[in-house]
Amino acid sequence: MPTDTRRINGPESSISPYAFVKSKQLTDKTGLITQAQGSSYIEQDGTKVICAVYGPRAVIKREEFSMQGQMTCEFKFAPFSCRQRRQHMQDAEEKDYSVQLLEALEPAVLLHKFPKAQVNIYITVLQNDGTLAASMTCASMALADAGIEMYDLVTGCSARIKGDTILMDPCSSEEYSDKDSATVNNGSVTVGIMPSLNQISAAIRQCVDVCIQLYPVCQQSLTSAVEDLIQKGSDT
Repeated sequence: MPTDTRRINGPESSISPYAFVKSKQLTDKTGLITQAQGSSYIEQDGTKVICAVYGPRAVIKREEFSMQGQMTCEFKFAPFSCRQRRQHMQDAEEKDYSVQLLEALEPAVLLHKFPKAQVNIYITVLQNDGTLAASMTCASMALADAGIEMYDLVTGCSARIKGDTILMDPCSSEEYSDKDSATVNNGSVTVGIMPSLNQISAAIRQCVDVCIQLYPVCQQSLTSAVEDLIQKGSDT
């Protein structure tokens, strides 16, 4: 068979260039929502979460008066974020996540620093592939970006136990299911940690290790945001 000299013959086999690119597990960006006091956007594997923080602002009159600052948290899946379209109104699962996130974030915030005021946290999942831990980290970053005084950042990590296997930060298809409980050892835990605290429970040690690894990434993102803000101020 004659050779076509006008063509460059390709190799018999090839390797995708993406095989040589180090995968980026976590992408974090602050200050995306300009109307909010603070905001953060996180991509963690197949999960995409954005959070906006408003406040501290005066508590509306009908709310119970308190010298301690108040926090509210609203968690919501975007209608297009899941395999099945979500409703615009909060359902039971979203309300449950809102309570869990509020309980994880409140201990990290110096609520006594803003009496008679409240901070409102709004978390929206743009793509769902295991969201609770990522939402925890995202909300913590948004609080810090808003200048809310905190004891420390809160980083989140989930673990899924299935038989003898422990899956770290499982995707939505790997998350806990009641159907598996009858046949295998089955459980799930989500850890929110302030890395300055020492967790000693062996059952959650892997979650703690992942949370500590996320901590410098969050710090670097906030440092870059502050440097950009200072640079813009010096330019004007």
